[in-house]
Amino acid sequence: MPPPELSAVTGAFSYTGRYIAQRLLDTGHRVRTLTGHPHSPDPFAGRVDVAPLDFGDAKGLARSLEGTDTLFNTYWIRFSRGRVTLESAVQNTRVLIKAAEQAGVRRLVHISITSADPDSHFEYFRGKGLAEEAVSRSRLSSAIVRPTLIFGREDILINNIAWGLRRFPFFPIFGSGAYRVQPVYVEDLAEIAVAAAFEGADQVVDAVGPETYTFEELVRLIGASVGSRARLVHLGPGLAHALTRLAGFLTHDIRRDTRRGRWADGRPAGLQGAGHGHDAAERVAGRERRLAGEKLQVRAQAALRVREGNHEWTRARRYLKRLWVW
Repeated sequence: MPPPELSAVTGAFSYTGRYIAQRLLDTGHRVRTLTGHPHSPDPFAGRVDVAPLDFGDAKGLARSLEGTDTLFNTYWIRFSRGRVTLESAVQNTRVLIKAAEQAGVRRLVHISITSADPDSHFEYFRGKGLAEEAVSRSRLSSAIVRPTLIFGREDILINNIAWGLRRFPFFPIFGSGAYRVQPVYVEDLAEIAVAAAFEGADQVVDAVGPETYTFEELVRLIGASVGSRARLVHLGPGLAHALTRLAGFLTHDIRRDTRRGRWADGRPAGLQGAGHGHDAAERVAGRERRLAGEKLQVRAQAALRVREGNHEWTRARRYLKRLWVW
């Protein structure tokens, strides 16, 4: 019997990469991670091979990918800091893709985001869009998976919202709060990504959950789950921008480009729904890839509801009922 296929995952000791690696192990795959933090705690007890993710050593990357059937790329950075910039993250992605081509990798599953757009005013989404372009232009068979808001035990946004709701008497809602989100559970994202590895055609798949909330509804649901009495306060773009800059300064987090962004209906960056194209030409060129992904997305949606006793829950509501907040 031939050995199980080898899959490579960038960042299997991190958030989304960990769940993808676990899903692969559960389905009988051999897994190798490419990581920039090889001495991080190993959640897999040695079941995952470890190789360096060194973008300065393209030949070494290619050697680490030899024998790999599918590469799952979760690599990205949340914000620019010092010499590590979003522009360098795009270039690093290109280096990784080139190494995969040289190593003979069959398929690339690239984790992106719904609002990726190479022409975006927002540096983060512009970088994501440029990385998608690099994937599409490669010689590899590829699937681009575009999650919306990812939630899970280790996620940042949901836990930060819960933390703020528990500790402050007021919670800011930027703009109207009517902009919509479709949160996707991290385990479901991993299931969608692994399923995409076995599809033949190039695809763009929107990984969205089965429920749509306005942002204000989501905040209220989180508040009810943690017993918050915080009052929600709607803020205009100017004040929201100032608070974003202050929060970014205090937390060293994403804070740039908010003033230059499009605040249609008071909607801040990053909370758009799924399905944003790059431009008219890209939407036409990508139509066949998106249609090829529809069947996969429908299959994935069927798995997003779970049963407990006589009750059916979406994973979002079940998760929020057991919300972990630090």
